Amino acid sequence: MLLRKADVVEGALKFLDSEGLDGLTMRKLGAALNVHGGALYRHFPNKAALLEAMANKLTEGVGAPLPEAPWRDQIYVLGQRFRTAMLAHRDGARLVSGTHATGVNSITAGSLVVDVLCGAGLAPAQAGSLAFSLYYYVLGHTIDEQNQAYTPDEGWQNGEDQLESALSPQYAEAFGSLMNTDPAERFAYGLDTFIEGVASRIPPTPAAGRAVPGR
Repeated sequence: MLLRKADVVEGALKFLDSEGLDGLTMRKLGAALNVHGGALYRHFPNKAALLEAMANKLTEGVGAPLPEAPWRDQIYVLGQRFRTAMLAHRDGARLVSGTHATGVNSITAGSLVVDVLCGAGLAPAQAGSLAFSLYYYVLGHTIDEQNQAYTPDEGWQNGEDQLESALSPQYAEAFGSLMNTDPAERFAYGLDTFIEGVASRIPPTPAAGRAVPGR
């Protein structure tokens, strides 16, 4: 059967789930797809190009049309969509962070964030900077979330034991709370806080009936 480009990407994402990002090579993927590794280069000139295509597939749907809602709710939806998309595959966040995110799905999602923020009253330059801040927050949180999923529990327990004896009680309590809070809850709290920070950057609109300078 003819191996299509889409087949390679789907196969690579399945390989990612089973072996992780560190185990992914063109040779191993070729073996998993029952083709010579060189056959993959007909579709992708190098591994970097394959990773870009995988990241683009992974973010499919993040930039789908948003529900009619206030801008805060729309940004919340976008942040949750992005996290959910990366959690769908092992090392998904590391995969996305290691690419240039130039695929159509990534660009569509980024454009949507900027459009929402501009609609809320921010200038394009501000909206762009805040869109990247949102991108970095979701990536960082999800990378840590997925790393913890593949870290032995005793490693975290040892860290908590050291904190109790070496650091301040406040920090030890904060760390313990962090480790015992559901990741989805931690993420939502941070996302809400980010959105509140964005709101503080939006210039107030003139009150109804108030004279606007220059008119």
